[in-house]
Amino acid sequence: VQLQASGGGLVQAGGSLRLSCAASGRTFSSYSMAWSRQAPGQEREFVAGISPSGSNTFYADSVKGRFTISRDNAKNTGYLQMNGLKPEDTAIYYCAAQRIGSNWYTADYGYWGQGTQVTVSS
Repeated sequence: VQLQASGGGLVQAGGSLRLSCAASGRTFSSYSMAWSRQAPGQEREFVAGISPSGSNTFYADSVKGRFTISRDNAKNTGYLQMNGLKPEDTAIYYCAAQRIGSNWYTADYGYWGQGTQVTVSS
C-alpha cells in the first residue's frame, strides 16, 4: 500500500483544514489507519485512528472535539477534518495504515505517507 497525504497549508488560528490520504492497492479497506504529527524538535505523536470499517475511532486528548477522522473505502481515501485549529497544531501530518500492536496511541504502522505541512498562525 502506498499512501499520499495532501491538504495541508497555512491557516489562521480558529480556522479549518481537511487532510486527505489517498491509498493505492486493493487492501486499504482491510487496514486500520491513523494520522500522526511531528512538530519541529518533538517526537511524532498519535492524533487519530480509525478501524478498517470506520466504525471505531480514537483521538488524542489534545484534538478530541476538534478533529474528526473518517474514511471512504470505496475511494481508498482517509480524511482528517481539523476545526478550531490552534498554533500548537502546527506540524507535519502523516497518514499511516496497518496498525502494529493493540494500543492505538503507541502503535507503529506498516505503511506511512510522506507527510503534509500544517501551519497555524496566531
